[in-house]
Amino acid sequence: MKRRRGADPEPGCLQAWANESQALAGRWRAARCSGPSGAVAREVREQRDSFRELLLRMRGLPAALPALPLELTVLYNSLVFNMGASDSAIEGEAEEIRQGLLRVLEACEACRQDLSTEELWQKVLQEATAEELQAPLQQLGALQAAWWLAAGHLGSTTSLLRLLSNTEDPGRAHCSEGENELLSLLKAWQVPAEGSSLPLVQSAKELKEILCTSAAFLQGLQELEAGNFPTALSLLQEATRGFCSKRVLAQIYTCLGCCAHRMGKPQTALQHLKQAFQVDFQCLPALSHSAAVFHELGETDAELQALALLYEALDKNLAAPASCSPYCLIQTELLVHTPLLASLLRHRHPSEVKYLLAQRCLQEGRVADAVEHYLDFMALLHEGLQQQVPLDGGSALPRIPEVFLEAASALEQAGRHHDAITVCEEVISRTTDLIPQMLRVEERLEQPECPSPGARLAGGLLSQKKESLCCLTWRAAGYLHQGCAWATLGESKEAITQFSRCLGDLLRVQLCGSGVELTESLLPEVEVLQKIRLLALISRGAQFLELGRHKEALLDFQHGLQISPGDPAAASYLVQALWKLNRKQEAAAHWQKFSQSPAGKDRQQEGQGRPFPLYLVSCLKQAMFPHSESLARSIQDYLGTTKQDPLY
Repeated sequence: MKRRRGADPEPGCLQAWANESQALAGRWRAARCSGPSGAVAREVREQRDSFRELLLRMRGLPAALPALPLELTVLYNSLVFNMGASDSAIEGEAEEIRQGLLRVLEACEACRQDLSTEELWQKVLQEATAEELQAPLQQLGALQAAWWLAAGHLGSTTSLLRLLSNTEDPGRAHCSEGENELLSLLKAWQVPAEGSSLPLVQSAKELKEILCTSAAFLQGLQELEAGNFPTALSLLQEATRGFCSKRVLAQIYTCLGCCAHRMGKPQTALQHLKQAFQVDFQCLPALSHSAAVFHELGETDAELQALALLYEALDKNLAAPASCSPYCLIQTELLVHTPLLASLLRHRHPSEVKYLLAQRCLQEGRVADAVEHYLDFMALLHEGLQQQVPLDGGSALPRIPEVFLEAASALEQAGRHHDAITVCEEVISRTTDLIPQMLRVEERLEQPECPSPGARLAGGLLSQKKESLCCLTWRAAGYLHQGCAWATLGESKEAITQFSRCLGDLLRVQLCGSGVELTESLLPEVEVLQKIRLLALISRGAQFLELGRHKEALLDFQHGLQISPGDPAAASYLVQALWKLNRKQEAAAHWQKFSQSPAGKDRQQEGQGRPFPLYLVSCLKQAMFPHSESLARSIQDYLGTTKQDPLY
């Protein structure tokens, strides 16, 4: 290797730089051991600036072999502080490493043609054969590997480790069949011991351990995202045995739990999630995932307990996001940050968890608890929900009018009918100005995959039309709930008024098709509207029966069966209306036709396969025909009588 003799720095200058570097490193060791976290964070920033200034002074002279070991060490320390202070591996580090490698080639007077970073490393390790350069280059290689891992460049990391380990053959020394090559290379890599004359602010040995953990964690996440669950499980388990903080260990156990859950092993998933929470009680995503597993297992009490604990912790801000601890400058947190990990570890907001508690209690028939949670949630709305829920589409919350309608449903089932009416009035008043006089709905509102400018304009109109359809659905549902509440209170006339308003709203929708045959291909919103229309007709017809207005009731039930042929409630009410009109033979014929037809069962199974909104459940229950057995006995008695009377 050639040397640039005229460019060597003065020995006194070199010694001064070495003394300054040692003093800075010693100052850091003292600060990290004794100072409070705030003081240490300030020290990190000051040390970063000091090492950066020293590096610039050294680079002010041409590169020379005697100064290179110190210069590369100062570069290493400067970059470690830079990464620690920024809480991320940033682009600047990659360029700084490249400049350091070019300085090595400059000192060696080697050719510096335009090379990629991978080619530059290969060139440097070929040219820089001096013994005193090996340790600094290995340390700088550890930083390069860290940056490439953080950037997701696993292939480049593997190639570099082969070079640093002097391994040309990928499987020569350490990677047996089925073993992960990157992890094998990292484990086999012999990092140099730290010299007393060139102290490091973070040892290469410690950085190697962090690289091992990060590589296993990162690859485990990649396999998890790809659906290769056994491989992901193995890599994540390997990561749990590595060097990392309690926070990261809890995150790895959380990912293990999610992996086991996706593998169809809920009990194993719960064990891992429990480990996560035991390691770090602030790992609240583990509680969130546990609630989801309990839900799948049907363990409602455990699910609600997990959600309640999660809400309590979030409400007390126990899991406020913290930056990476500066005591260990480069950590796994800096190197592993993928979209999947962010999704798995997303912290729910208090309002989301409160809503989930309310929703699950309502679904399980725990009406009193549901009411309490819904009212708490509505109180959170007044505190400023937009400050608590992210607008990234990852929220568990439905649209706010739907939540209000669910709350009204819970209040109705709890017997608080006037409160339910008030809540629905809020929905009605907020949506009224957003609904057009007439809404034309095509059979399909699908947007093209590659829209032209004209198609994008049409897509915007379709989106606006869908929003109008949602508003119409919510207002109609509000009227429906108000009608059900008045009916339960015995106010049939007021109930009929609200059901009629509901049906009047639905007349605003013009379906472009030929009747019932379109239902299967219509938008879900239109299907919900059709269900609301059916429930309003059945419910209004039932109130007409209460008032003795049997003909009007019959018309509603007939219209209901046109919307939903074979609907059990509409068919049963139709039979009752005919019976009360003394059209007993016709009633008996309809009853026999319905009782012998599997249509009712088929429609019930269809409803289970495609559930309607939760806020309609109470209306569905209230619309069920309550006199099935007594009506059946009356008709059977009538049929028995007609068989015995040949003159009938």
